[in-house]
Amino acid sequence: MTCPECGTMTTEQMPTNACQFFYDCTGCNAMLRPKPGDCCVFCSYGTVPCPPIQIDGKGAHCCS
Repeated sequence: MTCPECGTMTTEQMPTNACQFFYDCTGCNAMLRPKPGDCCVFCSYGTVPCPPIQIDGKGAHCCS
């Protein structure tokens, strides 16, 4: 996960059974939310998208 506010990079465990809508940066305490069109913070700020998107592609509705 890379914070767009301060650039802090952390390794976080991605949930496999739910989307994570919020993430508190460990560097600057900014609360990250998904970018428009993304389903979770991992899809917006992670190095890989969440498992449902990895499996079904960008058009998947993983958090419905």
